[in-house]
Amino acid sequence: MRFDEAWQAQVFAMTTLLHERGLFSWSEWTEMLGAELKEGPQVPGNEAYFAAWLSAFEKLIVAKGITDAAALAHLAEDWLEAAAHTPHGQPIVLGARDHSH
Repeated sequence: MRFDEAWQAQVFAMTTLLHERGLFSWSEWTEMLGAELKEGPQVPGNEAYFAAWLSAFEKLIVAKGITDAAALAHLAEDWLEAAAHTPHGQPIVLGARDHSH
């Protein structure tokens, strides 16, 4: 597997880690990823593939009760805000906002 961006490797690692910890079976994962790939735009390349991967990962962890859609939305908002306030070339650091709700 080839990763063009760090986030692609990170979502891959999170998926395999949660699977290894028994939070979902590999067949559950492949079913969810397959559905996302069918729904998404049919364009070649890692960007579209990992966008589907991320979407499948988010849907699966919500379906399994690991988190909820609202917590994911808050995290995405925090990420965008942190990115907007981070100087170019510096690592993005999220604040201490609580995402457990």
